[in-house]
Amino acid sequence: METKAGDPAAFAHFDLHRVPSPAFVVDEAAIRRNLSILAGIRDRAGIKVLGALKAFSMWSLGPVVAQYLDGVCASGIYEARLGREEYGGEVATYCAAYKPDDLAEILTISDHVIFNSPGQIARMSDVIEAARAAGHDFDIGLRINPLHAEGEVAKYDPCQPHSRLGFPIDQLRPEHLDGVSGLHMHSLCEQGFLPLERTWAAIESRIMPHVSGLKWLNFGGGHHVTRADYQRDDLIDFLKRVRARTGLTLYLEPGEAMALDAGILVGEILDVIDNGMAVAITDISATCHMPDVIEAPYRPAMLHEQADGPVTRLGGPSCLAGDIIGDYRVPGGATPGRRIAFLDQAHYSMVKTNTFNGVPLPGIWLWNSDTDELKEIRRFSYADFKSRLS
Repeated sequence: METKAGDPAAFAHFDLHRVPSPAFVVDEAAIRRNLSILAGIRDRAGIKVLGALKAFSMWSLGPVVAQYLDGVCASGIYEARLGREEYGGEVATYCAAYKPDDLAEILTISDHVIFNSPGQIARMSDVIEAARAAGHDFDIGLRINPLHAEGEVAKYDPCQPHSRLGFPIDQLRPEHLDGVSGLHMHSLCEQGFLPLERTWAAIESRIMPHVSGLKWLNFGGGHHVTRADYQRDDLIDFLKRVRARTGLTLYLEPGEAMALDAGILVGEILDVIDNGMAVAITDISATCHMPDVIEAPYRPAMLHEQADGPVTRLGGPSCLAGDIIGDYRVPGGATPGRRIAFLDQAHYSMVKTNTFNGVPLPGIWLWNSDTDELKEIRRFSYADFKSRLS
């Protein structure tokens, strides 16, 4: 995969020595600009927008998100709790499969509870009835699989063959929607408008016979609507057309779009060796701090990387041989003590960090590029590593 990161914007002028290394630095002004774009789409199209916590759940910014969006979407009980505790508005929860005890709590804190199959709804009917009998108000939704692949990488495509995500649209029958208020789909990943338009064209004829019994339709996430080249006017026109055609309330669930180009990961070169090429060890670990570098895989963009000059392979401090970030032309040259930063790391990297090999977690800092205010949000320690184990 190629990184979708754009211009470093205000980070081009950020002094990397202002924070300890390693550290995530998130620009509140950039987050607000992204949220403002999302709110503008919401208002112009007459839809609702929920922020996806799976991509960006820096809950110290929960009140900021609440100023712009209609709520959040969660992927399980912990995110649902976080959404209810730290964010305003609606909480929509989807999980590929629920445990009965978890579902009982999720039903008390969610506005929409979305299931992966009609069979699971039926099996959990007693839990649902008990929650309603206790006075809790929520909608039941069903995730569908459009069976229309648009993903650039098959393993990240929910419509890949034999996918576990969503009920196949060609199996949908009226009886499957008994007690269901809305349909949910999520089949995009870092994509523009046209894949969404093509997906709807592929499934519209299968959805329309059912809309009279529904209240809402959720187009999920993966929409890169805050990217400069996204066709936002076309998206708004499309959403208006679907609203008029179906009569349903429409939802989008952007995750990455909330934090696109709004954060960096600052690190430091610890050592450099020569093994056929320059190889540098950094205090940033691909496997611990940027797992998608290995899983996708992709090459994260480096702040101020040079257009020419010597190439250095950068890797992390762990014992994993594959803990390699990539090959870079390091600004100023790769020398011990050199600070570096990778762009577009506020989304997904932050939520997927781990302490494999005892590698320390990066701190989290909040910067406002408009005011230059910088504050530490969280510093991790040995206690955070030890408390995960027993």
